[in-house]
Amino acid sequence: MSDIMSYLFETKAIRFCEENKPFWYTSGKIGPYFINTHFVYGSQEDANSLLSFIDECLADKMTLPEKVFQKVLKQYNENEIYCNVIDFMKDYIVKNIDISEVDYISGGERRDWFFSNIIAYLLDKPHISIYKDLSAVVSDSKFEKTEKITNLENKKVLHIADLITVASSYIRAWIPAIKNIGGQMCWSCVVVDRMQGGKDKIEAEGVKAFSLVNVDNTMFETAYKNNIINEKQLQMLKKFFENPDETMKQFLIEHPDFIKNALHSDEKTAKRAKLLVDNNLYGLN
Repeated sequence: MSDIMSYLFETKAIRFCEENKPFWYTSGKIGPYFINTHFVYGSQEDANSLLSFIDECLADKMTLPEKVFQKVLKQYNENEIYCNVIDFMKDYIVKNIDISEVDYISGGERRDWFFSNIIAYLLDKPHISIYKDLSAVVSDSKFEKTEKITNLENKKVLHIADLITVASSYIRAWIPAIKNIGGQMCWSCVVVDRMQGGKDKIEAEGVKAFSLVNVDNTMFETAYKNNIINEKQLQMLKKFFENPDETMKQFLIEHPDFIKNALHSDEKTAKRAKLLVDNNLYGLN
């Protein structure tokens, strides 16, 4: 098992559902696994603490990058898991991308900053912090100076992110934000690719995509061999990987009380179940 994959399991960054208890996703759909890549920051507690800190700092876009960088640098120096993940990512980038061609490293609000800031520092490249409103600021590699960007003059950018699913954030925000300031995003590197078409979408935009770990049958087999999941869970995961919507539709047909129970569950679960029902997400109505 690769070190990165073992850290994803160890920190519960990837969790597999119990038999017949798929997770509810924000979209209202359901699935057999859940990913919080940023937990490899060390733990769920550490990761949530940094997210809260970022939220507190968002009011001032000019001072945020340095404040966040100091947090991740401290964690990098003190937490073995996070340090190893970052070092692996840095080495992977150096091996797969000609670093001399990279002018800037970028990361988007918020979880990308768990990885992009420290990678920019280690590779000695200026860092572009992109906000959800598509505004951006640039910091030097040591985050000692941050300023507004006027024009990147067609300089090349490597975007670092925690996760890619269907690349909605890339298409809606990160790629346009770099274009808006006269740069070109040439590469993307993520910790985890959920293998749901995101790579193809950003490569169609001219961005070469790399990932440290892919969520696919190889990962599921590894989890099974390491007794993280059982045979029935493995089969569900494999079916889901091949055809997620059809697999979950069949599950709901075979477990008619699943939605009904969810609608009478806690507020968050009930809200997601209502989304499924109201939008007929699996064509069950």
